[in-house]
Amino acid sequence: MSLNRSEMLIYDYLQAQPDELRHWQGVVTRAARLNQNPHLAANSIEQDLWSYYLERASVVEPFRGAARQHGLARTSMKNLAELLLRLWVPPTPKTIKPADPSP
Repeated sequence: MSLNRSEMLIYDYLQAQPDELRHWQGVVTRAARLNQNPHLAANSIEQDLWSYYLERASVVEPFRGAARQHGLARTSMKNLAELLLRLWVPPTPKTIKPADPSP
């Protein structure tokens, strides 16, 4: 999976900030629990990640520097949202249908 520079910035920042990492693990697991459809969960997380990026860009380096250099045009966070779901949410087991006993 390929992350854009904004997604990579968030991912690296979370890895270096244990409190932020725990917070986002909670956000991702809650979104997955509330939205059984993984696509809907990813959409919800993606919007939250973009809001987080904008908020961090006003107060914290390296986000502030990235915003100065690249601007704050809306960037997709979908790949990061999907990656975080895969990393932090256990897959749902698939139900196996019993074989039809009739010949």
